Amino acid sequence: MGRFMRCGVLVCAVGLLAVAGCGESGPTAAEAGETLKMHITTLMKESHVLDVRITDSGGRDISCGEGKAKRTFAATARDSAPQSEPDGLNTFMVGALSGVAPYRIIEDRGNAPIRLANDEYKTVIILEAPAKGQYAVRGETECLPTS
Repeated sequence: MGRFMRCGVLVCAVGLLAVAGCGESGPTAAEAGETLKMHITTLMKESHVLDVRITDSGGRDISCGEGKAKRTFAATARDSAPQSEPDGLNTFMVGALSGVAPYRIIEDRGNAPIRLANDEYKTVIILEAPAKGQYAVRGETECLPTS
């Protein structure tokens, strides 16, 4: 009887795994775009930056071909200390972003934009302080299914 139960449980487990693998995995371009927007706006809010301005409101598919698209979003702001160096501002934002979502640095050449990615949400955020006291954050999703 015990062997029969173990076989039954094994068959059910294999069946559940097979069904679970049949669905789409990961977000659509629209879903990832909304997550990207939320991550960037939350980053700006949590960083207590001043004069936040949305420079790319996103919300539209940018075709990647083959039924896939990506979405973008961007914002700028200023620091309360206008003399703050761009590299320091980027470093500050990396730390603040870690409190928003788990992003990993994929490119940091120093005194240049810092690229960070989140594999779960399929998003990339670029931190690029263009001048002293100025923040610029932009992001994009990976090429994802549109539906």
